[in-house]
Amino acid sequence: MSLIRLFSDFDGRIGLRTFWLGSIALALTVLAIQRVAPLLAERQNALVIIAFANAFALFPWAALAAKRANDRGSTPLFGILLICAIVLPEQLRPFLSIGWRPSLEAISTMAWIVAIIDLGLLPAAAEQDGVAAQPVGAKAAE
Repeated sequence: MSLIRLFSDFDGRIGLRTFWLGSIALALTVLAIQRVAPLLAERQNALVIIAFANAFALFPWAALAAKRANDRGSTPLFGILLICAIVLPEQLRPFLSIGWRPSLEAISTMAWIVAIIDLGLLPAAAEQDGVAAQPVGAKAAE
């Protein structure tokens, strides 16, 4: 599977190794941008660059999670919703009162736990059904 397809396509399946390697590559890329941007740009421009990098990373992580959820025998939407439940509560924090913050953190923490266990630790679905019928790395039939 090509890197472009790995990080931009929501169809197909990936195994544990590919999921972890892709996640680590994305995390290191975002971390590098967060560390280098303040050195290369003014404070305000660096914040914009970092915000763009964080927002842009949501799409490839959702693509990885969708393919991994498909490999686990679930729908790709499950993986996408998990990533949104991890990322979006932090983005909503400035718009809500302080009373909502513990709830947002709880939602994000629970989503992290489910994502790590279901997508990151459990093996592929043993029984292949209609959702997980394609082999690992295969593109869904159109």
